[in-house]
Amino acid sequence: MPGVDRVSVSVMEGDSVTLHTDVETKQQDDIKWYLGDKRIAQISGDLSFICTDVKCNKDNDRFRNRLKVDHQTGSLTITNITKTDSGEYKLKIISSSDSEKIFSVSITDVPPTELYEKKEGESVTLDAGVIKHPNDVMTWYFNDTLIAEITGDQSTICTDDQCNKRFRDRLKLDHQTGSLTITNIRITDSGEYKLKINSSSTFSITRVKRFSVSIT
Repeated sequence: MPGVDRVSVSVMEGDSVTLHTDVETKQQDDIKWYLGDKRIAQISGDLSFICTDVKCNKDNDRFRNRLKVDHQTGSLTITNITKTDSGEYKLKIISSSDSEKIFSVSITDVPPTELYEKKEGESVTLDAGVIKHPNDVMTWYFNDTLIAEITGDQSTICTDDQCNKRFRDRLKLDHQTGSLTITNIRITDSGEYKLKINSSSTFSITRVKRFSVSIT
């Protein structure tokens, strides 16, 4: 369909992905999301009507509470994505000037579990697993605490006291790949490392990386 924006999104099984509308909802707006020809989510600008999954379409229970709609923007988040979620997601914004956007979502296999067994004092590099684009914003979290971020060619590491105390001078970011290296590993570094990738304003991906530290 001429005039319809198309965006390709590639994610791994288990990722969470947010498909952005790039708008702020207004009272007169009506935002609808479709997978194929089935409506899977809808939100009205005045928030008087909101639905996802079976609440939108009783014959559609494939997502089982894995869909979320942002009340301010109408953006759609799919959590714990599976192979069966691949396909064309159509966004329809009905307002004074109607618009459409299509997100072609493909899902790749999860690589073998990245459970790093490391000894104290060694280093570990957590691979971002994606091709980094110039406008990407890549943010690393440790147990939900922000520890590092790359925006374009700028990076920040440990902007709060808690992070500084734990990782002081032991984190390094690769500006080309977004990968995170932790040097001189300690037992307290064991835990869940989460990478969030915001690709411009079109979509964002949340990917979890885990590693553990063993003692000899």
